[in-house]
Amino acid sequence: MEQRTLRPKGNLVIQIEGVTKEYKMGDEIVRALRGVDLSIYRNEYVAIMGPSGSGKSTMMNLLGCLDTPTSGKYEFNGKDVATMEDDELAEIRNKEIGFVFQTFNLLPRSSALQNVELPLVYAGISGEERRAKALSALQSVGLGDRVHHKPNELSGGQRQRVAIARALVNNPSIILADEPTGNLDTKTSIEIMNIFETLYEQGNTIIVVTHEEDIARHARRIVRLRDGLIESDRLISEMEFAKA
Repeated sequence: MEQRTLRPKGNLVIQIEGVTKEYKMGDEIVRALRGVDLSIYRNEYVAIMGPSGSGKSTMMNLLGCLDTPTSGKYEFNGKDVATMEDDELAEIRNKEIGFVFQTFNLLPRSSALQNVELPLVYAGISGEERRAKALSALQSVGLGDRVHHKPNELSGGQRQRVAIARALVNNPSIILADEPTGNLDTKTSIEIMNIFETLYEQGNTIIVVTHEEDIARHARRIVRLRDGLIESDRLISEMEFAKA
């Protein structure tokens, strides 16, 4: 493993020890993860990289509590995920993890405001407080003037900003972004990554899963997966980051 050059900033959020994940496809067993150890601290900005078949999508699903390991241990904020009931996992996905997907995953018939309110609806927040929080989140990503627009009335970059606002609205422990610029042009991709940079500077913990080197270079730490194992895990020095 390569030498790390910066120290993590906060408390431990994610602790993975000896995690494996196997899938049965017909008569074949696919070993997507083969014994992974990973720690992520509060206010880190981590990129998880790897070629197709490396295990990065499986890793994202595990980190997001969308799937469970075959073996090994995953602790989220000090709690063993394996011991949680379905409703506890659902609550973590809604309140503790802000998801940003490549395809935006917005409700097409709902306004930007309504899309951002959705996690708060599931959390049982009252209407007035819900609207205030959603409006604040949209304003934080520069969409205060687009709150009543539906997704088909927004550009790709604006739709992704709505998705980021939705991810932020519950003040989650981590923001988990899966190929967040995959459907965007270069200029818009830079704008979206600038938003993540601002969120990181404000103290958010960000994990970006990507296969693109230029997107990963926005992070302060890069974890590379290959064949279900961590090939390298290094923190980026300030000098390296300034040159990126």
